[in-house]
Amino acid sequence: MMKLIDLSQVIHNGMPVYPGDPNTKLSQIKYYEHDEYNNFKLNICVHSGTHIDAPMHLTESKQLVSEIPLESLIGEGCVLDVRYHDVITMKEEYKDLIKEGCIVLLYTGFDKYYGTDKYYENHPCMDMDFCKFLVRMNIKMVGMDMPSPDKYPFEIHKMLLSNNIYIIENMTNLDKLLETDGFEVYAFPLRINADSSIARAVARVK
Repeated sequence: MMKLIDLSQVIHNGMPVYPGDPNTKLSQIKYYEHDEYNNFKLNICVHSGTHIDAPMHLTESKQLVSEIPLESLIGEGCVLDVRYHDVITMKEEYKDLIKEGCIVLLYTGFDKYYGTDKYYENHPCMDMDFCKFLVRMNIKMVGMDMPSPDKYPFEIHKMLLSNNIYIIENMTNLDKLLETDGFEVYAFPLRINADSSIARAVARVK
């Protein structure tokens, strides 16, 4: 029997946002009792919650989220347990775990701090050697349960995106993938003409 695991944060009014980004406003504007139907209005930054960055975000590329090939948004998944590491570095064992063209997920456990100052200020970062290995492996996407793979000046972002490796940020439930016998990742953004998009990310466990 197919098992699906939701890897996405819930979108709600006042949800956590990256420092400096506008707050999310979700409100009900029509009510069935009075209007005979329900309707909601959403005002949200595209970098809120679980979202996917396209190359346009931090490179000179003009590629919009709507132009990401659908094939790049699904693929065999690989989860790395990188808890308790301030810097995520390359390890010899990753050469066996990470297959060419897969989707790599970094389980840091930092989603437990989602919405706190620590989540945004003290999250782990990838180092450049590990980043370059992912580029050599031609992976499709790298996802993580933290707000970013790096901090200013965002060189990891730039390296990944300039090589058409899309970035999924603010994921959750990655711990549920550790003991599986394999899984596929499906992470679909809106078909939107923007640099990034909120997304629904799901793992299909084998």
